Amino acid sequence: MTAPNAAAQKRPVDTAHTAELLGELLLSQGLLTREQLDQALSEHRSSHLRLGLILVRQGVIDELELTKVLARQYRMPAVDLSRFEVDPRMLKLVPADLALKRMVLPLKREGRTLTVAVADPADQGLLEDLKFITRYDLFPVLAGEQTLRMLIEKHYESSDEQLQTILKEMEGIGEDVEVVSDIEEEAAATQQAAVDDAPVVKLINGILTDAVKRGASDIHVEPFEHEIRIRYRVDGVLQEVMKPPLKMKAALTSRIKILSSLNIAERRVPQDGRLKLKMGTRVIDFRVSTLPVLFGEKIVMRILDKGNLTLDLAKFGFEPKAEADLMKAILNPYGMVLVTGPTGSGKTTTLYSALQRINTVETNIMTAEDPVEYNLPGINQSPMRAEIGLTFAAALRAFLRQDPNIIMIGEIRDLETGGIAIKAALTGHLVLSTLHTNDAPSTIVRMIDMGIEAFNVASAVNLVVAQRLVRRICTGCKAPATYTDGELKSLTEDIESLRRIQFYKGTGCETCAGTGYKGRAGLYEVMAMTPALRRMVLTGASIVELRDQAVVDGMLTLRMDGMKKLERGVTTLEEVVKETSE
Repeated sequence: MTAPNAAAQKRPVDTAHTAELLGELLLSQGLLTREQLDQALSEHRSSHLRLGLILVRQGVIDELELTKVLARQYRMPAVDLSRFEVDPRMLKLVPADLALKRMVLPLKREGRTLTVAVADPADQGLLEDLKFITRYDLFPVLAGEQTLRMLIEKHYESSDEQLQTILKEMEGIGEDVEVVSDIEEEAAATQQAAVDDAPVVKLINGILTDAVKRGASDIHVEPFEHEIRIRYRVDGVLQEVMKPPLKMKAALTSRIKILSSLNIAERRVPQDGRLKLKMGTRVIDFRVSTLPVLFGEKIVMRILDKGNLTLDLAKFGFEPKAEADLMKAILNPYGMVLVTGPTGSGKTTTLYSALQRINTVETNIMTAEDPVEYNLPGINQSPMRAEIGLTFAAALRAFLRQDPNIIMIGEIRDLETGGIAIKAALTGHLVLSTLHTNDAPSTIVRMIDMGIEAFNVASAVNLVVAQRLVRRICTGCKAPATYTDGELKSLTEDIESLRRIQFYKGTGCETCAGTGYKGRAGLYEVMAMTPALRRMVLTGASIVELRDQAVVDGMLTLRMDGMKKLERGVTTLEEVVKETSE
């Protein structure tokens, strides 16, 4: 007996001719339409997946029905693996890499005959290889590729040492949780049932739960050429937490996409979805985004934990005057309140908190969001869908016909949206929105640069909040710290004013995973539109002139507010310097 040759080791390619023959066979039996076949063949040519697998994943044909058709065509017995118990002792006869690469699973042995499930009945080289490796006579049976793949991953990966190490470290995490998904496609439901007890399920449940318990805001699943990397964003900073086995790449991606009701067969374009996680009585939402990259699909899951959502403005850390100015502005019956800052600076949370403060049974509050991050009882929230024409501007026009008192618009991105929002604020409505600018004074100039008339901006805008998030010093390892004059000068030239401050840092402990930080605090620049500022807007004052006047009127800049947080020992000098500028 000779060793398997190189040609036999290669997995046979499902050629276009073979795929078309199968397609015509299924078409003649009335199992699919010409349109469905053409669409599947197009996917086959671009992805090089077998036509049968594509049809099953698209929900066009039942996997068992397809298996029976192929079994008749190749005169092979078919097996329903969902009703078959795999003998774990047989797994040692076929190496894991061969089983995964060639889609073969040993099922049982009777005397000198080994029964194996295969997905490709035309792969004659496979049987020759198996006979050489196992030293048994082979009895091949045909199985559905999708279910077969799930079972191979389930049984073989359960013995993977790397995975076992990860699962052992996560022992007890995720066992009392339930992932809730809205799976509609029958094919996806079949695939999910096939992996219900697989290690990949335990791993994903553990990752989701662990991230929530660590207070992460995002989970990153990143495929590279030789590894998969899992990272969490905790307190605004990414940190690596694990590297699962590379062979789990396809299973991890498919499982997450199934749970998020995404198309698992589509790997060429970005997709967006959602999933829910039940942890006892808590329900946590995850916003899921996939992106095709060089070695697979990168997945980012944004954690939307309503249990951690603080909507009490009094607990945000505003200075007394800033808080009083903000409360006065949001309690006004009309006008505009704007919140500005970079992505991830907490703008949406500030707006939600303001809405919660003024949400009463007497008011009609309407929001246009892209997307809706948290469900707020008593508030009418509309998700934007630009692909069908539901943009911020279109939503605003519709809102004005819905008898609103208060309108929240997710972001003012263009002149059309800004113009309608300004008119709404001038005609008896309170309008809240966000912009992406560096500070409060530049927000006014940005709106005028958009093309909104200066007199309308001066009349409509009541208040602008610019904000940043800085990491809090961990209370478990907080200790006094000193800085050099050079370090102090990075904050302000007037270093004498800093010498009276007792600075602190975190030394690193188990609570903060050695980072010295735990949680985040806000820095706020609250600019109330005083009569002096309104006159300056009308005369075309610059950003610097507006800032100087606002400070004279009592506004604290972001840097000034940061220094207040330093005096209280809330954060470190490095964080304030990183997030603010002079």
